Amino acid sequence: MSELPAPIDLLPHRPPFLFVDELTELTPGERVRGLWRLTGDEWFFPGHFPERPVVPGVLQIEALAQTGACAVLAEEKFAGKIPYLTGVNGAKFRRPVEPGDTLEMEVTFGRLSSRGGKGTGTATVDGEITCSVELMVVLG
Repeated sequence: MSELPAPIDLLPHRPPFLFVDELTELTPGERVRGLWRLTGDEWFFPGHFPERPVVPGVLQIEALAQTGACAVLAEEKFAGKIPYLTGVNGAKFRRPVEPGDTLEMEVTFGRLSSRGGKGTGTATVDGEITCSVELMVVLG
């Protein structure tokens, strides 16, 4: 079994706006699983919220989009492209994500062409769903 690429080697994103630490499974162009380990030192926690820090829902969606982008960009024919997030449908947030949590993310693409595609993403912490969403991307 070959070693999986690091997200930073696939994505154009860079800290502090890189929200995938590690890939745990990858089928290029189809499916990906990844982790985001929340230390509590992230830039958004002091303001969201000072008395009860939680990961903003939009950043959970962004983390799922970045994880999905790893599957897209790992596909040889899409290497070097930028997958722009163009739509989000049916986002649901079910559990807060807090400092110290590890967000486990999975994105599966049902359709992906040279122009873009649609995928479904789910994020969990300790097996509990925190966020689920349908993502649309266009490749630029």
